[in-house]
Parts: sequence; structure tokens; C-alpha cells
Amino acid sequence: MSGIYGLLGLEDGDQSYINTIGQGVVYEAASSYLQMVDEDMMKAYSVFIETETEKFKERYKLPGGGRMQQRGRNASNAAVRGYGGWNAAYPLKDFEEPVASDDVTLAYMTVEDVQIALDTIQIRNINTFRYEMLRVLFNNAQYTFPDDRNGDLTILPLANGDSVVYPPVMGSESEATENHYLESNYAASGISDTNNPYVTIRDELEEHFGAPSGFGSIAVFINTAQTAKTEDLTDFDPVEDRFVRSGDQRDIPTNLPSVPGRVIGRTNGVWVVEWRWIPSGWALGVDLDAPPPIRVRRDTVASGLQRGLHLAGDSEKHPLYSRHYRNRYGMGAGNRLNGVAMEFGTGGTYTVPTTYA
Repeated sequence: MSGIYGLLGLEDGDQSYINTIGQGVVYEAASSYLQMVDEDMMKAYSVFIETETEKFKERYKLPGGGRMQQRGRNASNAAVRGYGGWNAAYPLKDFEEPVASDDVTLAYMTVEDVQIALDTIQIRNINTFRYEMLRVLFNNAQYTFPDDRNGDLTILPLANGDSVVYPPVMGSESEATENHYLESNYAASGISDTNNPYVTIRDELEEHFGAPSGFGSIAVFINTAQTAKTEDLTDFDPVEDRFVRSGDQRDIPTNLPSVPGRVIGRTNGVWVVEWRWIPSGWALGVDLDAPPPIRVRRDTVASGLQRGLHLAGDSEKHPLYSRHYRNRYGMGAGNRLNGVAMEFGTGGTYTVPTTYA
């Protein structure tokens, strides 16, 4: 049994009318199903989502840098900050899908009809969440969000070369600005051992989060349009077909990470992940061992508002007669350093994909 059928204790394909089962019972099962689906989605995208928060604004903190001062005998040294950091803010948006049914539609509505309706809203919810998430990562411009309770909030992307200074990179003792929106200076068709985007993205992340022996768990997500050129790289080791037994004298990647999309191999110390939602002509790298870049804002517990995707009926007696699906959240970059977006192009500066502009 699967989906709402299992929650109702019915076999898949059961054609029972919901009025026979009871609207209230079906409503509760539908609500539970949507909650489970929403939780699964959050787990699937956890490589990009660090945590959920009630805060509309906060100071994102990381260790500072520099050297200890030599102590003088008769004078105190200048005090130093115990940490480095930057301001981060998060919007709170209200997504809703109203649904209305008349008495005839409800009279003939089956559990299968309810499941199809739930699958539809599930798809729309996932598409919206993924769009909001990737927009934070691929759009390098800050924007102002008008918060009804807290005034205008400045929502920031990944490190984009603005005035924010970050903790020193490896090999340096000084804080500095950072830009993690890169242009390759060659077309996607020019990817090669010489023009290798994976080395560039890896180096940009390792300078912040460390360069362990044997390399770490950096993942670079690409569109299928960049797969062939990637597989031509000399250092590329493909993930074997699970239906094919490999022969001798072949390197096979092991301990594959759990990420959205399909891990197709490993090259130059990074995992290569083919994910069709990455715009063609762009790549996105993250360090899977560092705090993910995005934080998701939710309503406060004290507000009493339900969190996550949920079904709200306008009538307690007939909850499915007039109802709406709702999900309130907003995203912003918290750890602005754990993410590198690269455009394959020769225009001189990074260009935001049209979808996320």
C-alpha cells in the first residue's frame, strides 16, 4: 500500500467514495501524507539547506583570523574580536493553491481522485521550493523584501564581491571580500584538461573549508548538456552501471554521496552530479562536509501557524468542499561561502541564468 491508501488502510486502487469513508478521515490522512512528502523533500535538499529558523535577521558567525599579539611589559594589547561574520536576512513568503468543489464532484470523488490531486500539489510544491532554492544560489544580486512586521530586509546571495569581508582563506591571515559567482572564460564546449571547471570550483571551496589529503566531499552539479565533455576529462572515473560487473584494472568511485540528481563519477577530487534542474551552461559546487549555504525561515511557533505544506479546509464539517493548500517559508544565504556558481561563457562577467534572473 502506498500514499494515502496506506494511511487509510486501503489497498492501492481502491475505488471507495470519500463520502463513504468520511471527509474528516480522508482530510486527516491527506494532511499526514502532505507532511510526510514535505519532510522527504527537505531531506532530499539537505545538501543545500542548513537549517530552519524563526529569525528574520541574524549575525552569521565564523571563526576570525590573524595572529596573537606579543605582550608588552607595561601596556595592554588591543582587544580583538572573538569571531568573524556577516549579517544574514531571510524573507517569509506565502504560497497557496485554492481548490473548490461542488456537491456533485465530492459525491463522486474517490480515494484515487484525492491521491491524484495530492500528487499534483506535491509536484507544484516541490517545483516552487526548488525554484526558490536555486534562485538563491544562481542569482548574484541582493534584493529587498518588504516584511510586514520587521520592515525592509536585505536578502543576500552567496558571496558576490560586495563589501562584506570574510575570515582569511587558507594561506592568508587577512580577512577579505569574496566572489563565488564565476565566469569560466571559455564556452561549455571548451571544457578540457586545460579548461577544467572542477579544479577551479574545488580550489574556491577548499580555500575556505580545508584541503584534506585524498580530497574531500565537494560536489559539482551540472546539466546533462555538460556530461559528455566532463566524461572526456583524463582524470574522470565513472560510476559503474549497477547492472554491469566491472572488469580488472579499472578505478571505481566508492562511498557515493546522497544528493539530488545522479552521481556520474569523480574527477580532480570532486563528485560530478548530473542534475537536470541545473541550467545548461552553468555549474554549481558545494562542500558536502561544510554547513550548507541556505537557511529557511518559517513562522514562529508562538504564532500558532502551521508549518510546511498542509491542507486547510474552510469548513470543519465539510473540509474537502472548499479548501486550500498552503506553505509559508522563505530562503536566504546564511553560509555565503559554501557555494560556487559558474557560468560557461566568455563575456567577462557572470550572467544570471534567465530562469533565475
